[in-house]
Amino acid sequence: VEFRSWISSSFLTSPQSSIPELAGVRTALLGTLWVIAITMLVAFPVGVGAAIYLEEYADQRKWFNQVIQTNINNLAGVPSIIYGMLGLAVFVRFLEPITSGAAFGAVDAGTTANGRTILSAGLTLALLIRPIIIISSQEAIKAVPSSLRSASYGLGATRWQTIWHHVLPNAVSGILTGSILSMTRAVGETAPLVIIGAATFITTDPSGPFSKFTVLPIQIFQWTTRPQSVFHNIAAAAIIVLLILLIILNATAVYIRNRQNKKLGQL
Repeated sequence: VEFRSWISSSFLTSPQSSIPELAGVRTALLGTLWVIAITMLVAFPVGVGAAIYLEEYADQRKWFNQVIQTNINNLAGVPSIIYGMLGLAVFVRFLEPITSGAAFGAVDAGTTANGRTILSAGLTLALLIRPIIIISSQEAIKAVPSSLRSASYGLGATRWQTIWHHVLPNAVSGILTGSILSMTRAVGETAPLVIIGAATFITTDPSGPFSKFTVLPIQIFQWTTRPQSVFHNIAAAAIIVLLILLIILNATAVYIRNRQNKKLGQL
């Protein structure tokens, strides 16, 4: 039995290669970070904003608000591949001039403007995790005591001042917890990205939201389908890299959440 470690600095800094001994995860790692950044930038503010509207402004007796709430609850259980088909139809094809960068003159050199870009992937995953963020944020807002709102109104504060200065600071822990869980799910998704056309073999690092891309789960899947046993070994190493990335992202989010809780406790 011979022990060999496939995880090394060269494995992390090398691009994809047809030779397993030279293959690395740099391109997939950068693609994963780009996709997750766009996903959270889009999903978090929209999801929290929707939760604020549904809990603080919407009249639950109105039929359209009940329809919105029911649909959000149902969307949280929709299989991820359905979101991939939606992203293919809307972001890759219908909004192709925007998601490819052609409308802004920002198409990557050497590529075709077909919408199969990081931006399309980020928007698709944002749709996927948005119901989770909305539902968790709603529960966090519900947990804020109504007496806190009444006290704020009694001092003459407006509804928005009450939400911004009292409700959200007290609900931030639950909101960030839901965001952490949704981010973890987005990092590990493969099916939606396969549907919208993520590359399985690419050696060019992404340089922006309009770049072609691949992500770690797709890279792992591609390596496991190869017949050579060495590719299976580097796929196992890539799995460990993915787990470490998840731990780092979660730890960062938990640190931010705990720091916000500490600030709130000092007020």
